[in-house]
Amino acid sequence: MANDSLQQAKRVKNDEFYTVYDYIQKEINAYLEYDPDTFRDKVVLCPCDDPEWSNFTRFFAQNFEMLGLRKLISTSYSMEAKKAKYEQYHQMTMFETYFPQYDESKAVTKGKIFTLTRESDKSGVIDFDDLEWQYLEGDGDFRSDEVKRLRDEADIIVTNPPFSLFRDFVNWVFEANKHCIIIGTIGAAIYKEIFPLIKGNLLWIGATNNGKDMVFEVPEGADVDPKDREKAAKLGYVGNYTRLGNACWYTNINHGRRHQPLNLMTMADNLKFSKHKQIRENGYQRYDNYDAIEVPFADAIPADYDGVMGVPITFMDKYCPEQFEIIWQASGNAYANAPAGVMDYLRFDPTIKYGGGLGAAVLDGKAVYSRILIKRVKG
Repeated sequence: MANDSLQQAKRVKNDEFYTVYDYIQKEINAYLEYDPDTFRDKVVLCPCDDPEWSNFTRFFAQNFEMLGLRKLISTSYSMEAKKAKYEQYHQMTMFETYFPQYDESKAVTKGKIFTLTRESDKSGVIDFDDLEWQYLEGDGDFRSDEVKRLRDEADIIVTNPPFSLFRDFVNWVFEANKHCIIIGTIGAAIYKEIFPLIKGNLLWIGATNNGKDMVFEVPEGADVDPKDREKAAKLGYVGNYTRLGNACWYTNINHGRRHQPLNLMTMADNLKFSKHKQIRENGYQRYDNYDAIEVPFADAIPADYDGVMGVPITFMDKYCPEQFEIIWQASGNAYANAPAGVMDYLRFDPTIKYGGGLGAAVLDGKAVYSRILIKRVKG
C-alpha cells in the first residue's frame, strides 16, 4: 500500500527519511516567488537534521548569499539517541574523524551543531564548505534546553522532523512563535493539536508536491518495500530511496499558491457535467448526523452552495482562505475536541451511532472517512 513505509515509521519510530534536494529547492522557490525577501537577514534553524546526509543544511549553505541569510544553524541527534529513542538506522561516515575536534566518545553520545555566518567565508563565496561544527552538550533532542535556545535565536525553522514526534515538534515551534517550513503527512492535519492551528489560519499546507508522491533517501540497510523502491526509481531516484504517498509540507509563511481559489462549477452544472459518476448519479447527499452535504471530491465542490459541506482531507492543499471558511472536522474525535457551540451550529446529532468514535460523518448509516467541514465565503 502507498503508506506502508509511513505506517511502519509510526509503529517502530523509524523516522530517518532524508528529504531530496529537488523537493527542498522547489518549495523554497515558491516562497521566494511570493516574496523575494522571505529569508533576507534571517536566522534559519534546521533541527533534527543530519548535515552529513541531509539536504536541508546543504541547500541553505549553498544558497546562503542568494537568500541573504544572516546565519544558518543545524543540529543533529547523537548516534546513541537515534538508536535508543527512535530505533533508527544510522549510517556511519568518516566525516568527524577528519577534524581536530573529533572525540570518539562524544561522537556516540553527543549531538552536533553546524553553523554558518557571513563571517565564515574562506573562499570569497559562502557555501557548504564554510560550515563550522562542534559537539553539543547533549544528544541533540529538539526538546532540550540547549536546542530550545537555538530555536529562540532563529527566525525560521526548516526541517523534516521525526514523523512520530510531529505533534510535539509543531507545539515546540509555536510555543516560541516561530515561522516554519516542515514536512509531515496530510493525515496530521486532523490531529487535535494541529487542526485548530489550520482552522485559525495559523498553519497551512505548503506550496509544492501536494497530492503527489514524495521520494526520500533512506540509510543503507533500511527496510524499504520493493514497490516503494520501484516507484522511487520511476521518479528518477535509484538506490536507497523510498516514496511516501501522503507526505506534504506545512508552513506559516505565505506563498501565492495558498491564495489561488479553486475554479468550480455550480451545483446544477456538477449534477449534469461532473467527471465523477458518483456526483452525476447520486447528487449531493446529506449526512445523517450533521446539517451538511457530502462532497467526496474537491473539484466537485458546488460554487454556489451556501451551506456546510464535508470534503476529504486532501482539500487542505487546495484550501484558499478567501474562498472558504473551515468550520470544523467530522472525524472520530471531532465531538470531544470541538469548541463550544460548533457542534450546535452544525446541528450534530450525537444519538446516531455507528460503532466508532463520536463525531465522524454518517451517511446512510455508515461512517464516512474523516471530512473537513467547510462553508463558502460570501462576497
